[in-house]
Amino acid sequence: MLKKIVLASGNAGKLREFSQLFSTWDIQVLPQSEFGVEDAEETGLSFIENALIKARHASRISGLPALADDSGLAVDALGGAPGIYSARYSGEGANDERNNSKLLDALRGIEASARSASFHCALAFVRSYDDPVPLVCSAQWRGRILETPMGEQGFGYDPLFYVASEGMTSAQLPREVKNRLSHRARAVGLFEAMWREQMAGADLE
Repeated sequence: MLKKIVLASGNAGKLREFSQLFSTWDIQVLPQSEFGVEDAEETGLSFIENALIKARHASRISGLPALADDSGLAVDALGGAPGIYSARYSGEGANDERNNSKLLDALRGIEASARSASFHCALAFVRSYDDPVPLVCSAQWRGRILETPMGEQGFGYDPLFYVASEGMTSAQLPREVKNRLSHRARAVGLFEAMWREQMAGADLE
């Protein structure tokens, strides 16, 4: 029987990337919207805390095992900001364009060598909303923030995140390359190893 899990996210970009990353798995990943699950209130102080909050919330409402991601950008010169507030960095009504603009304003005058940053992704999987032993893992992707957006792929801060090894931003990378290098891809790789080891015989719907 095909295993079903709920992806606790309403972010279209994340849903698209996870669908690609899980395309070879024997798991059907369903968006939380199919079960009428609205976004959970993210009250944690870390990516992992928020991922667990979202996974338990989606599992409680859907009745299915749930996987949640909490991710964001941490800029060294800004003390790790925007961090867990990445998606709502520019305040009420935040969107990618406004968030990127605020980030550029915050880094105005800071030279290239001091604009280092990292994308972070935490994943949390629960078999039920009260699962006492959730699977959790996290990964990061190092880069540098440019002064001008470049590229049309991806979402979020991708147009500003320069990947030195590839000589281009995350938004310029071919999809298959990003799905190999990114913080989300690395976190999924770690999660897959944990899944194979601990969940292979689990009785999921």
